[in-house]
This record gives sequence, structure tokens and C-alpha cells, in this order.
Amino acid sequence: MSAARHPRDQAVQSMFDRIAGRYDLLNRVISFRLDTWWRAQAIRTVLSGENPSIVDLGTGTGDLAFNAARIAKGKARIIGLDFSLQMVRRAQSKRADAPHGSSTAFIQGSAMAAPLRDRTFDGAMTAFVLRNVSDLPVFFAEAFRVLKPRGKLVSLDMFPPSPGRFAKLYAIYFYRMMPWIGGLLSNDRQAYQYLADSVKRFYSPETVATMISEAGFQEVAIRKFLCGAVCMHVAVKRS
Repeated sequence: MSAARHPRDQAVQSMFDRIAGRYDLLNRVISFRLDTWWRAQAIRTVLSGENPSIVDLGTGTGDLAFNAARIAKGKARIIGLDFSLQMVRRAQSKRADAPHGSSTAFIQGSAMAAPLRDRTFDGAMTAFVLRNVSDLPVFFAEAFRVLKPRGKLVSLDMFPPSPGRFAKLYAIYFYRMMPWIGGLLSNDRQAYQYLADSVKRFYSPETVATMISEAGFQEVAIRKFLCGAVCMHVAVKRS
């Protein structure tokens, strides 16, 4: 499915189309390059077995997929799926120069109606996507559907951090300064204001874990970074 179905999905799709060209740079600047370390943790968690097949749901410009191909040294087949055509085009343009880029492929489509066969992948991964999804139960149900038995789901996303001194500093930076920095570098402050607002109103990590369990996953675990400002959810499909 190449088009978003829900009005919110259409707005988010349009926003990511607009910022695709500056997306990689802004991720590095806004996260102080910590996003590369978080992604590496997710990749090492999802890769298992020999020659695994992995789907990157909401691949964006392909960073997670390309890093997975590099870490796996080309011994994994990685499919990136995203509903933003401009993001997919950006990923495809990077493929030739990426280490082991030949082991990656990118398609446009909605992760809530994934154009992928049942029980196809050994792992499903996603990074900083959940807050942009209009129906998380459907998203997790689709991830469950496309995974093989014993397949693993690994998700990274941003959440309001645990109360304390860090949370106060985080609020000043992320809710006030970050939209201004993002707007300055991308010429699209609205997009980065949306990013800040999406974190403020997002579910707790524990609520997301419950949704993952309700989709049929087992062994759901949460790993927290930066006092919970970024969390990694890990779960297994038993059957």
C-alpha cells in the first residue's frame, strides 16, 4: 500500500517528504550523534542466526538498514519499508555508496498494511517511528504477521524522560531549543515542532510494551537510555 489511509498519516507523510533532504544531518545535530549508537544497539539486538532476513519498518532514508548491512557484513537480507516516497528515493540514492548496500532493498508502502508476505522475516526493526503511527496496535499486528516463529521485534523511540534534573534540562533543550534548531537547518520549523509535540503526548514505554504483548509477542522487555528519553523495546514471536 503506497498511500497513507488516515488523515494524520497523510499529514505526516507530507511532512517527511518535505524534510527528506536534510533528515540525516538533523538527526546527527539534534541527538549529538547519539542516534548512531542507539541504532547500533538495536541492530545488534535484532541480528541473530546465519543470513537473517530483516525488515526495517519506517526506514526513512535507510540509516538503520544500511548500518545493519554493515554490521552484518553483508550476511543479512534487509528490506526497508516507508510510506514517504521522498524518503525511499533518498535511501535508494545512498545504496550504491553504502558498505554492503547490495544486501538492502527499499520499497514504498504503509507499515500498517505492509506489502509483505506472512512469516517472511527473522527480525523486524524500527527506529523513531512509533510516535508517527496513527494506530500502533495495527502496526504491531503487522510486524507480528510478517515475522517467522521465533522472530524478534526491536523498536527504538523517544519518550518523556523520568522526572528529575535531567528531565528539566531535556525539556528546555528538546521542547524549546530543538524546534528552533531544526527549523533553522531545514527551513521547516513546523516539522520539528511536531517532533517535540509528538514526544510530549506519546504513550509511556510501559503502555507501548503492553500494546506489543497484546499483538501476540512474548518476552517483551524495555531498555532505557538517557533516563528514559530513548527506549528500546524487544519482543519475540513464539508462534
